[in-house]
Amino acid sequence: MAISFTNRVAIVTGAGGGLGRAYALELGRRGARVVVNDLGASRDGSGRSDVAGEVVEEIVAAGGEAMANGASVTEYDQMEEMVARTREAWGGVHILINNAGILRDRSFAKMEPADFELVVKIHLIGSAFATKACWDTMREQNYGRVLMTASSTGLFGNFGQANYGAAKLGLAGLTKTLYLEGAKNNIRVNTLAPVAATRMTEEMFPEQAFKLFSPESVTAAALFLVSDDAPTNAIVGAGAGVYHSVWVTMNRGACLAPEQRTVEGVAEHWATICDRSADFVPQAGSEQSQVILELLQAGPTSG
Repeated sequence: MAISFTNRVAIVTGAGGGLGRAYALELGRRGARVVVNDLGASRDGSGRSDVAGEVVEEIVAAGGEAMANGASVTEYDQMEEMVARTREAWGGVHILINNAGILRDRSFAKMEPADFELVVKIHLIGSAFATKACWDTMREQNYGRVLMTASSTGLFGNFGQANYGAAKLGLAGLTKTLYLEGAKNNIRVNTLAPVAATRMTEEMFPEQAFKLFSPESVTAAALFLVSDDAPTNAIVGAGAGVYHSVWVTMNRGACLAPEQRTVEGVAEHWATICDRSADFVPQAGSEQSQVILELLQAGPTSG
């Protein structure tokens, strides 16, 4: 059965090009009313243009319904106003895809503090502001689908992107709390780590790979994660038609006897402390404490 977004209202930030544009177009094609949010800035955050209006024209030309919005995700009052206008026009907000972002890549040794701060502000704080602006509406209507955009850099690291990586892993962490807080109101929150050839990543891809890693090849995963039957608390990677999952895991570790709770004791038991043979996926942070208490009750680890 085809997945439809008819009667759903979606906001996509950073939707003037690349991944956001692809999401907005497909949402519109599948029946959603779409708010195309974009400042129209360059990939380093400078400049302005009306790219949002151009995407709206594409959606309308294809028979959909959309409106442009030029609010900045870093200004909470602008996010509130965006949501208020959306509610006034269409009655609610059901879907939020946090996609807005910039790059200011440099090694940490050469990175200016302002470059670190701005990237974190747009990606992490901006996503939190946009989500907060939608949150009460989603709770009131007892329905919400929120997608955070993480990255392999945040999940696994990448040279020259300390600012970007910090923000992106922060978004995965934000998901892990919001999915718990939103559960009782049918708000599902997920994280997507896309690999796509866009304006932001074009220098990373050889020419022959550019088409293979199209934004459209990521869209299927993004829209599934904001659909009626979406999971919640998932971290999904997508690129070039390949889709996979990522988990934050922990092991049971070692319980050290009082006399072993020294630097030397940790060193001696390091193999057990980092043994991954029985990893599991906690569903909430409280599980770490539960495991510690269980191990304390069982007594010190032998060896």
